[in-house]
Amino acid sequence: MKFELSEEDLARILMYFFIIYESYKSYFVTKTRSVETAASQYAQGLLLQQGRGNMTKYANNVQDASARRFQYFISHSTWEYRPVIAQIQRDVMERIGDARDGAIHIDETGFPKQGDDSVGVKRQYCGRLGKVDNCQVAVCLGYTKGSLRTLIDTELYIPEDWANDLYRREKCGIPEDLKFKKKAEIALELIRGARSNGVQFGWVGMDTFYGRDSFLLNTIDSDGIVYMADIPSDTRVWLNLPRVGIPERKSNRGRMPTESRVLDDEPSPTEVRKIKDELDPSQWIHTFVRDTERSELWSKIACLRIFAVEDKLPSKEQWLIIRVDDSDGATKYQLSNAPLDTTIDRFAQMSCSRYWIERAFEDEKGLAGFADFQGRTWLGWHHHITMAMFSMMVMMFVCIEFGQFADLLTVQDIKRIYEKSFTRKQFSSNDVLHFLKTRHKAREDAKISHHRAKYR
Repeated sequence: MKFELSEEDLARILMYFFIIYESYKSYFVTKTRSVETAASQYAQGLLLQQGRGNMTKYANNVQDASARRFQYFISHSTWEYRPVIAQIQRDVMERIGDARDGAIHIDETGFPKQGDDSVGVKRQYCGRLGKVDNCQVAVCLGYTKGSLRTLIDTELYIPEDWANDLYRREKCGIPEDLKFKKKAEIALELIRGARSNGVQFGWVGMDTFYGRDSFLLNTIDSDGIVYMADIPSDTRVWLNLPRVGIPERKSNRGRMPTESRVLDDEPSPTEVRKIKDELDPSQWIHTFVRDTERSELWSKIACLRIFAVEDKLPSKEQWLIIRVDDSDGATKYQLSNAPLDTTIDRFAQMSCSRYWIERAFEDEKGLAGFADFQGRTWLGWHHHITMAMFSMMVMMFVCIEFGQFADLLTVQDIKRIYEKSFTRKQFSSNDVLHFLKTRHKAREDAKISHHRAKYR
């Protein structure tokens, strides 16, 4: 374990926030007013908050800040969040962008809410709760490279009944030109927007909700983008392309058939979970997937060429990836349009990367106040989320910059450094360094202990 952080490094970490923020100041100057100071203080408030926060708590964290100023900055100021998000994407590319090993991921997250006044709220599936409940839902775009991860875009989903309700639209400030869009359509816009802004990536990953959407997969494929899409275990596929045609009329009665279908003498499609159980042992390859906090994750992976059921017809030929993890036997099924010569190691890399975007959601909510917004308007929601993404990005950049001095440094450590040092003087530099050394020693001991137990 390497730990060479000094008091000077801690001082640099505290200043690093202001260095990064310097290139964002101009985005918070409107035609009538500058809110750049409030922007800086709000981001600091997010970094310093322990547990769930609100504007009063954020203001209490930062010297000379006020909840009233924060309220204006988030809910009423007219600064545009889209240029800030575009700058976040460019900065992420500068630090970790990679056209081969970088990946973007589409996912959604829910924000449980009380009442029916918050923009876009209704009873709908909330992944955070694992059930249908009163909540808002956001479609999010994340970026990963190895274990490095952060969100780079998001848009609030507006249900169709909200989109058609002029009174609620006006009350919550939903833009007049915003039309109802399915989540897959929002996802596609986020992917294309990032791509046009220079975001480089080797593939796009998604969970089962988006992975079973043939419109999204086909459009991504048409755009020349490789996808790795999780699918449910009951997804049906053909291992061989069935014959399709317009069936002959069986009698003189009834309408003449006009639509193509899979012909009656062709085999029925098979659920992917049944295919897994019927694979020959020689079709499985045991391979390394990713590092975990304590050891390495290895899995058995099988890759087959298949034709998925799409509107009762076979889709284009694509890959079915079946992965069974050694650690707990968990099975994952995925579809991919990756090239024919894709290696098993590449599939393993793409298959596991969604784990890191799930960690990104945990980071954003636990460290950067992503889910803390309590306002009701479209503009306020997107302003707050944008500042949360900026704060999380800062922590990741600091972790990259100073990880060379401490190889076990995490974004959680950076959060603790800010909490204990940034404008709060009850902890000395020595206190902070001792705190970090203790955390890193515990991580190292846990790894060693797990390794000994595994190979004893």
